[in-house]
Amino acid sequence: MSQFRCPLCGGVLTETRSGLRCPAGHCFDRAKEGYVNLLPVNRKHSRAPGDDKGMVAARRAFLEKGWYAPLRETLAALAVELTGSAPAVLDAGCGEGYYTGGVREALLNAGKTPEVAGIDISKAALQRAGKRYPGIAFAVASAYRLPAADGSVDLLLNVFSPLAIEEFRRVLKPGGVYLYVVPGARHLWELKEILYERPYPNEEKETPYEGFAYDRIVPVDYTIRLPGQEDIHALFQMTPYYWKTPKEGTERLARLKELDCRISFQVHVFRRESIKNPAARFKAAPAPPVLFSVTKPAAVPAPAAAPRPLPPDTADR
Repeated sequence: MSQFRCPLCGGVLTETRSGLRCPAGHCFDRAKEGYVNLLPVNRKHSRAPGDDKGMVAARRAFLEKGWYAPLRETLAALAVELTGSAPAVLDAGCGEGYYTGGVREALLNAGKTPEVAGIDISKAALQRAGKRYPGIAFAVASAYRLPAADGSVDLLLNVFSPLAIEEFRRVLKPGGVYLYVVPGARHLWELKEILYERPYPNEEKETPYEGFAYDRIVPVDYTIRLPGQEDIHALFQMTPYYWKTPKEGTERLARLKELDCRISFQVHVFRRESIKNPAARFKAAPAPPVLFSVTKPAAVPAPAAAPRPLPPDTADR
């Protein structure tokens, strides 16, 4: 039986030779890369929603070099600490599966038997995810209509993806864990200083959500040194700034030969409450910020792309 549910009727999906099928007869073929498409045509807001192939390729190239490894390791450690022996894990907005795969590997190494699934609205992202992580169930779907049963998830990940809090509340079990990653105040500050005349810091705050209790906030802060235009441009292209930077800022960035840049994340850790309790308590993380510095060999320069209009369903991941 699949972790997913039919997006048309909500029925249980079972595995077939070619994909998934529910008792009502709705069938969903599995792509050659291993994912299934559970996003009905009438729920698509464009012909190809989500990140395009260029953005996906840039993000994969950047992540594979380990620049965001401290965040992946932090999520993996929290997953091991906060779940039982056989957790059901769902990454809502999984992209190419970089964090999903890291969490699954950590759980397996800890002797657990997880069932891990990931959804994303971008077919281009899941084509890469399905190939890279065959042990994970991937589906094209919207975070606002998760193809999962009520109270079926032990651990839900949301890394720079849409905040569909009602759906997250629906699918998480009582006591289940929700890991919500947002950028820190000075995330990518040096990049923003080059792109914009007057950059502003991201807002940092604790926001309680009905049905969830705060456990902690874990900061992940470090500095990276990008040695050439290939890595600089890949970082730029995987951010929302790529779509809305003035031409002058793009040109300034293209002239750089290296870039020292602050990386700052905050992992908000929530527990799904079994009873309504709007007065969620906040507990600061006992551990100090993760300090990490990464350098890599110089890479072949790549030209910076001109800014393009921001597509309506692009999510920063």
